[in-house]
Amino acid sequence: MRYAILGAGGMGVQYGVLLQEHAHADVDFIDAWTPNVERIRAQGGAYVSQDGEGRHLVPIDVYYPEEYDGDPDVWIVFVKQHQLPGLLERVSGCIRPRHHVFSAMNGYGHFEHLAEYFAKDHIYGGTALIGAYVYGPGDFNFTGGVHAKAMHMCAYDGHDAADDPVELALYRDFQAATLNPTIAPHFLGMCFAKIVFNSVLNTLCTMYEIRFGEFAEHPSAPVLTRRLVDEAYTAAERAGITLPGTRESEVETIMHTAAVAHPLHYPSMYQDLTRCRPTEVDYINGYIARLGREHGAPCPLHEFVTHEVHLAEHAFAIHHPDIATQQAIDGR
Repeated sequence: MRYAILGAGGMGVQYGVLLQEHAHADVDFIDAWTPNVERIRAQGGAYVSQDGEGRHLVPIDVYYPEEYDGDPDVWIVFVKQHQLPGLLERVSGCIRPRHHVFSAMNGYGHFEHLAEYFAKDHIYGGTALIGAYVYGPGDFNFTGGVHAKAMHMCAYDGHDAADDPVELALYRDFQAATLNPTIAPHFLGMCFAKIVFNSVLNTLCTMYEIRFGEFAEHPSAPVLTRRLVDEAYTAAERAGITLPGTRESEVETIMHTAAVAHPLHYPSMYQDLTRCRPTEVDYINGYIARLGREHGAPCPLHEFVTHEVHLAEHAFAIHHPDIATQQAIDGR
């Protein structure tokens, strides 16, 4: 199949490059970050490395949103939540009724935006326990080897994958690309489990500017993880969301990912913080807190962490005015 990657950041480039190199798919990349697009074009592709080693140039085709006139079978979307509405509008002229879309973005809120442009039975959601780091424009590092990668996917409207040849083809391409996909039975449960995962590792590692492994080695890590997971699972249960595992299995997944699978990884939220970009905490811990409020299950820890991350954003910008100024110039 032919793919268009909307968002040529760490995750978008990783998915696209792996599909291109291992599934032998045709892949176009679309990005709005000017330094990134210009650097990729100037050097003839993107530099990629795996866990900081083997850095090499991979030829890729990258376009600004207004330039793109391709006709992909599937769009793959990896952009920040607050950027999505504007970018979808900018590529809307290329979105056709036959097109499908897959997204494994962090947080929740993007599927409603995707449904404005794609038929609901053409939308697939996903979660990705797959790490990536952006060293700078046109320079990307993938973290965690082949066996550390894992992802889930599910149709947005809940239809059976066995009845959908596009979903099955997408699944096979993800398999070939070493992304280790699993088709999940419950869309909301799949999405919420990843939000819970991110509500611990992404936010806490961002607040304290540490790697996953540095979090896991501290004796407080299991305690903090259990407290946040408990609040989130209670909110989900009150909302009637069917989760794929138990509280205990979620804690085990988080701690194993941090200590064993991706100990060297900095979360994407940390990368946003240290580049003075808005984080997605409102779509992660903030989403859990809102869900809890709406269903009579208050989540004071998630409320607190949401405010703490916003305070960390404010503090970092105060202490790094040069980065904040450059961010304003780059406009990303």
